[in-house]
Amino acid sequence: MRPLEGLLILGCGGHARAVADVALALGVKHLCFVDHHARPDETCGAFPVRRSWDEDLSQGWSVMPASGDGARRQAQCDWVDQRGWPLATLVSPTATIGFGSTLGVGTFVGHHAHVGPLASVGIGCVVNTGAIVEHECTIGDFTHISINAAVAGRCHVGQFCFIGAGSTVIDGVKIADGVTLGAGACAHRDLAEPGVYVGVPTRKLIKCTLAC
Repeated sequence: MRPLEGLLILGCGGHARAVADVALALGVKHLCFVDHHARPDETCGAFPVRRSWDEDLSQGWSVMPASGDGARRQAQCDWVDQRGWPLATLVSPTATIGFGSTLGVGTFVGHHAHVGPLASVGIGCVVNTGAIVEHECTIGDFTHISINAAVAGRCHVGQFCFIGAGSTVIDGVKIADGVTLGAGACAHRDLAEPGVYVGVPTRKLIKCTLAC
């Protein structure tokens, strides 16, 4: 596979900066952020931030969805697909990826993260800095495993989930689509309904639907 020459990063918030940092660590030389909140002549580091992108994508460039929110990442991926542009999959050089594991397009694996053997991570996911997705886990599309979160072996995490910073999902637990697990929480049992769960052991704080 040819090395990535440039990366168009959709968004310029905190997660977009983490994406840029991994891209630079991988040797990507050219970055451009696209964010509709951008100010005139705004930059992020030495790189331009534009409000829109109307021209074709240069050869050797790919696009990365860079919102921390799963629904927004889905919209970003759809926007790229409509244009027929390639989505990047970024894996930090300090991350480790186990044998037989798979990563969907548009997925980000941050510095010092680990995806274990035979795990499956979906489209447009985030496995953030220091996060662990252990052996034989399945992670649904557009789910975010936040910094230093640990998903133990043979778990299933649904689509559009957010597994908060420093939280733990115990071995073999199944988590429904649309679940938010609060920072530091421990999911010791299956979470079968969408909603917000917090605490050790975890309890439901807010009932929710995917539409909320």
